[in-house]
Amino acid sequence: ENSLQKTSTCSSVKSSGIFVSPYALNLSSFTKLIRRLQVKHPGFSRSDIVGAVQEVRKMNKGVLSGLAISSIEEKASAIL
Repeated sequence: ENSLQKTSTCSSVKSSGIFVSPYALNLSSFTKLIRRLQVKHPGFSRSDIVGAVQEVRKMNKGVLSGLAISSIEEKASAIL
């Protein structure tokens, strides 16, 4: 069974003529999490932050689903 959520494929062009991807309009939870951690820990690179999130996943039996984003953020921050 495929559990991927269907997303809208429509895109838009702003009045300035700049194409905006539908994916830019609706950021994934992972991207939001990474951005929040980058703001909270500006001294760490993106790859360091992604590594910390991956470590949280390892500690949670290989999955992040079921954990609140705030919980993942706290645990990743502790690792960083």
